[in-house]
Amino acid sequence: MACIESHVVRAVVSLEESASFAEAARVMSKAGIGSVGVLRASKLVGLVTEHDLFAAMAGGADPELTPLDRALPPVLPAISPTATELQAAEAMRAYRTRHLAVVERGEILGVFSLLDLVELVVEEKQWSIDQLETYIRGGRAAQLSAPLRSVFAHDHEGLLLG
Repeated sequence: MACIESHVVRAVVSLEESASFAEAARVMSKAGIGSVGVLRASKLVGLVTEHDLFAAMAGGADPELTPLDRALPPVLPAISPTATELQAAEAMRAYRTRHLAVVERGEILGVFSLLDLVELVVEEKQWSIDQLETYIRGGRAAQLSAPLRSVFAHDHEGLLLG
């Protein structure tokens, strides 16, 4: 199992907790992301996802007037940077989210999303495929993937091409 650490997004797009829902939505839309970090006194204290914003607005929150900290989930969906992809998938399922805060020693280091998980799994599977291919071909991948020459091919002098 691969560790998620190399796929953690450490440059978290963040806003102050007093920013409005609408501002968070604009930032997420412009950056093409599904969550923003929430800053309190310049310290990253949580993540708000698009789902968190929708749920709060469905409950009557005005997107232009409601501060971002009102959408913070009561429990931070989090995982350790040394977690495996299986643990990350299980945490996403348990928290019912596509974004996890990556936390170490009480500090949020970054974000790990479902897209990061997919990328990690695909890379790991590709590595396994490459290893199996090398094993099957006996380390002679280039030689064995060269086109085969027909035993009936002849050169101009009537000799078998070799």
